[in-house]
Amino acid sequence: MSDHDVDANETDMDEDSVEGAPTAKAVLEYVVAALVEDQDAVQVDIDDSKRTLQLEVRVGPDDMGRVIGRRGRVANAIRTLTRAAAARDGVEVDIEFVD
Repeated sequence: MSDHDVDANETDMDEDSVEGAPTAKAVLEYVVAALVEDQDAVQVDIDDSKRTLQLEVRVGPDDMGRVIGRRGRVANAIRTLTRAAAARDGVEVDIEFVD
């Protein structure tokens, strides 16, 4: 691997961080929308102010329980799936469910 290849990879990674995690965001929106009744209320925001991208999920007030699940099992499954999608984007993400 030449120095040029390393620089190109670093640049790509920086651009991904600025753009966020498009695959992870799309997967997260799709899964959450499939779980809730009010699909129009689903909103995913990206906060890139920290080292790890923070994906903040907002849903309608009646749907938060569906997304969290019993003992947080659904939420943990969503986090696992989204982190796998973020690996494809080459970034690390944290998912937070916001009231």
